[in-house]
Amino acid sequence: MEENVEATWIGNIILTESNDLTRDLYDKSRYGEPIEKQFQYSLLEALYLLERQKFIVKSGRNILNYEQFLKKSLKLEPNFKIRYSVFKDLRKRGYIVKTALKFGADFRVYERGVKPGEDHAKWVVYPISEGETLTWYDFAAKNRVAHSTKKRLLLGIVDVEDCVTYYEVKWIKP
Repeated sequence: MEENVEATWIGNIILTESNDLTRDLYDKSRYGEPIEKQFQYSLLEALYLLERQKFIVKSGRNILNYEQFLKKSLKLEPNFKIRYSVFKDLRKRGYIVKTALKFGADFRVYERGVKPGEDHAKWVVYPISEGETLTWYDFAAKNRVAHSTKKRLLLGIVDVEDCVTYYEVKWIKP
């Protein structure tokens, strides 16, 4: 039986000790970020690893199950479930997904087999609910961010059943 990683919820991040399990998760799939003698995980990564039964997450003295973790995350970030649907779908498809806040996007996604640090991300991704409207100005701004960072724009549209449809947008010169 596989051993679970013990993680601690602190503020809006998840921390673990650096050990064989956490180093292996990082080396193989780039989960988390090494920080001194610990690893820091996004809420999205931690929920995904909790759902896959790789993590046990503690908040204070409580051990959180999936529903409790999700509820707590939604209080911090109302759009969390839409973002998680896209994150989970991309991870299940074999892509490495990292945050892209410095690019003005939700995620940066690496081509299958490419790890951060080995090459650049191929896409910047914006998760959007199927019922959400996007103005032409918002759309143009997202496309401009992708173009200026030399990445492709990927819109992840999440329907009411949490299924994701992707649209890749790129500039063309006639």
